[in-house]
Formats: sequence, C-alpha cells, structure tokens
Amino acid sequence: MTSRRSFLTQSGLAAGALAFPNILHAQNKGDKLRIAFVGVGGINKRHTEDTKAAGDIVACYCDVDTRNYVNALAHKNDPNWKDAKGYQDYRKMIDEQAKNIDAVIVGTPDHHHFPATALAMMARKHVFTQKPLTHTVWEARQLQLAAEKFKVATQMGNHGHANEGNRRIYEFVNGGFLGDVTEIHCVTNRPIWPQGGEKPTTTDPVPAEFNWDLWLGPAPARPFSHNPANKRGGVYHMFNWRGFLDFGGGALADMACHTMDSIFMSMNPGYPTAVEVIEINGQSSDMFPKGAILKWTYGPGTLPNGKARPGFTVTWYDGMLKNEKGEDALALERVAKAIGEEKLRMPDGSLQKIPTSGNVYIGTKESLLVTGDYGDRSRIIPEANMQKIGSPPKLLERSIGHHEEWRQACLGNKPIDFPGSNFKYAAPFTETILLGNVAQRVEKGKKLLWDAKAMAFTNSPEANAFINKSYRAGWDYKIG
Repeated sequence: MTSRRSFLTQSGLAAGALAFPNILHAQNKGDKLRIAFVGVGGINKRHTEDTKAAGDIVACYCDVDTRNYVNALAHKNDPNWKDAKGYQDYRKMIDEQAKNIDAVIVGTPDHHHFPATALAMMARKHVFTQKPLTHTVWEARQLQLAAEKFKVATQMGNHGHANEGNRRIYEFVNGGFLGDVTEIHCVTNRPIWPQGGEKPTTTDPVPAEFNWDLWLGPAPARPFSHNPANKRGGVYHMFNWRGFLDFGGGALADMACHTMDSIFMSMNPGYPTAVEVIEINGQSSDMFPKGAILKWTYGPGTLPNGKARPGFTVTWYDGMLKNEKGEDALALERVAKAIGEEKLRMPDGSLQKIPTSGNVYIGTKESLLVTGDYGDRSRIIPEANMQKIGSPPKLLERSIGHHEEWRQACLGNKPIDFPGSNFKYAAPFTETILLGNVAQRVEKGKKLLWDAKAMAFTNSPEANAFINKSYRAGWDYKIG
C-alpha cells in the first residue's frame, strides 16, 4: 500500500497538505469551521444544510458527478459558500485545499469512505464520515488507529446515536429493568434496492457530466451500465450501488449502523467471539443476498454502569426470506417466532405486531420491544408489564445534536472524543457489522470463530480472505 506522501509524489500533485501538519482546529475557539465536502448529493445534502445553519464556511466541495453541483450551488447566495471551489477528485481537493480547511465531511458510496477519510486524517483534518464507517474490517482498524495517531475530532454519520430513543434503551438496560440481557433480535425491511442478482453485462455510454473512473476509485474496473427505467438511478449510480459487493455493504451495513447502535451504547459488547449465517436467500457472486439471518456471539463483560453482564447473542434479520410456502416474505415474520408469542400478548388478548425495523431485548426479568431504527419507541413486553413498570429514570446526558457534537470538538470547545460516535466507538461497531458481511460470503451454518486481537478467524481461511481487499493503483493507503 502507498502512503499519502508516496501517492502525491507518484501522481505529481502538489504536497500542500503535508506542509501544514499542525492545523488541528480553527484558529480560535468559537470560530467558524472551514469545511470541505466529499460528495454534495445524497446524504450530504443534509450536511450542507447543517453547515449552513451553523454558519460555517464551505471552502471547497467535490463530486464525481457535476450534476450534483447544483446542490452546492444552491447555497451560493450564502456568503459562507460564495468562494467555494468545486472538484471531481477529492485526492486533488484535499491536497490543494489543505491549508484552507479545518474539517472534511465524507458522504460517498461505501467503497470511498476509507480512502477519503484516511487522506483527510493524514492531512490532520477533522472528519465526519457517513455510515458504515468503512467497507472492510481492515479499513475499520486503520481508521481506529488514525484516530489515535492524529488526534482529530471524528464522527460516524449514524445520527440516531444522538437521539432520545437510544438513551432510553440504555436506561432500561443499565437501570436493571430487564435483568441480564441474554439475546437481542434486530430486524429491518431493507433492502429497498436490488440485491441477489448477477453481475450486469451491459455496457452503456457514460454521461458527459459523470466521471465513471473516479466513481469506481479503489474498486475493480467494470463497464458503466445504466437502466433508465430504474427510478432510483440506474444500475449503480446514483443509489443502487448499496447492493453490490464491490461498492456497498447491503442491507446489513446500511441499516445495522442505526438499528444495532443501541446495543453498543447499552451493552458495551466489545468484539464478538463468533458470527454465523443462519439462513440466506439469493446469494450471488456480485451482490449481497435478497435476505439473511445472522447471529453474533459475545462473551461475558461489563455494562457501561460497571456491573458484570453475561455473554449474549445478537440475531439479525433482513430482506426477503422463504416462508413456509416457499415464497419470498419479509424477514420480520421470523422475529415473532424467535421471541415467542407470549411476549407479544396485549391486554385484550391480541398479539402486538413486530415493527418492520427495530429490535427486541430478551432479559431474565423483562423484554424490551424497540420500534424504529433509532430506538424511537421502547416498550416493555408484554404490554401489561409496561403499564406496571413505566419509564426508566434518566442516566445519560442528552445530546446537543449529532453534527453539533462533532462541530464543537472541531472548534476546540469540547474534547476530540466528545462526539458520541467518534471512531474509537464507531470503528469496532462497524467491524462487528462487517464481520456479518464476511460470513455471508462463505459457508452457511458454520460458526466462524473471531480472534479480535489477531484480526482473523481461527477456523476459516476462506473468510479471512475477505477481511481486506485489493485496491486499484493510486487508491491504496495505509495508516500504520
């Protein structure tokens, strides 16, 4: 792998970023941040609004599709945007603009998260990177190392981490209401994009405004394909890339960063000891499956409140699975069976519906049903028990906002680890999720034993081959 310095030398780009290794914060506490955007379409539309609301300066922005520049240019009447310069290659942008920026916001397809974030951190810039933090387990470890090495403010964009819902779950668990949590079940209705298909075979003209080679970036080269009938934007661009092994993380990586977040907040799980595929539908050599059930095993540990907890399991259900009739049906049908009808009984005798996204904590005292990806509604089940117990007392401070947490750390008004989903937290969380994606690429029904210290499975050389990946020349970076 190439270091940033060797890349710059090889490419002939100026080494401006390397000349300013000590720019860690805006010049004075309370000053406006000078921000660079990697991507100005998609999720970064939201972050451009956050930046505008905060009054920060946008120094530059980058997008491989200049049609997305309209999202940046919409802010041109804002004086804090008026001098922003547009790029198509973020490597060039970070190098040329390093002396002019304090922070970088990365909102790209998953396969670009690591190189864009690594470059920003090597230039000693604060960074906010969308979920999932990385595309591979190795990349997650690298960004955790980078956070320790460069001492910049970091945040992964799982914005529900700052919400009230996840704090209530924490308070149910750490307030002792559930007893010992022994198993957790998580479900999502994703994917809402194609998965389970084979590699596209068509080759179509690339739009003049779009740089396909830069979009591919570190991924293996393949022809551009377009499907104008697809309302979500073609075969890959702008949205459907999530279903492809080379570019996204499927339903698991997309949604577990939200739905499983409360587990990492409330249970302090550490790294899993094992992961296995229980069921899979529509496995493909090029795409993630139509649906899957996966299970992680965690050893005994300590809750955030300092009390010992036993080991527990987390089971994940996504997409479409075969029902008893052999038909594709939403995976949530399996959750009700897994947790037991008696826990879903309402006072009137009817059964409580399982949400299309959410989770269920099974404890030795009580069980907790969570509706939504961000823990928005937490209820003791059965409902009659909730009416007896009520809401837990507050144990955690409430957030000032996901973006604002990071912003205050960037400005030096808060410690660099003040953001709740900083990379010390987000990297191991992402690693756990991605281990599930590795398991989906190898044999079903085998419990893969994970040695976190060695960053390797002890019983599957085949699975170890997917811990890292190969990168195209000019896109391979290594922190240490």
